[in-house]
Amino acid sequence: MLKDFKAFIMRGNVVDLAVGVIIGAAFGAIVKSLVDDVLMPVVGLATGGLDFSSHFVLLKIGAKAPPPYATPAEAKAAGAVTLNYGTFINTLLTFLIVAACVFVLVRALSRLYPAPTTPPAPSTKPCPYCTMPIPLGATRCPDCTSQLAAGGAPGIVPSGG
Repeated sequence: MLKDFKAFIMRGNVVDLAVGVIIGAAFGAIVKSLVDDVLMPVVGLATGGLDFSSHFVLLKIGAKAPPPYATPAEAKAAGAVTLNYGTFINTLLTFLIVAACVFVLVRALSRLYPAPTTPPAPSTKPCPYCTMPIPLGATRCPDCTSQLAAGGAPGIVPSGG
C-alpha cells in the first residue's frame, strides 16, 4: 500500500498540482499585499476616506446593550443581529481590484512570453519531377503534368498509347 501511495504522489500531475497550489498561495499573498498596502490607501484618499465596513442594517436589537451601534463589531458584542452590507461592498471592491491586477499582470506576462505557436501542417509537397509545390493528394502535377501514383507519390503510370 505504501508503494502504491508513493507511486501516486510521484506522478507528474500530482506534483505539478502541488507546485501550482504553493505558487498560487504565494502569488495570492503578493496580490493581497499589493491591494491592501498599495492600492487601497490610494482609493481611500480618492474617496475621501470612505470606509464601507461600518455600514450595516440593524435587524434585531441586542439584549446586552441598546442601540445606537457605531460598528457591526459593536452591535455583535451587544448581541444584535445585523446585515453587514458594507463589509460585502468592501469585499466586492477588493475582489474587483485583485481581478484587475491579475488581469494586467497576466496580460503583461503574455506579451513578454508569448505562447509558442506550432507551425500549421503542410498542405503541399514538392513535385518529384519539377519540384513545384503541389497539393498532398494530387495525382498529376499541374505544372509539369507528370502523372503521380495514387496518393501523390511518384510511380510508373502506363501511357495511354
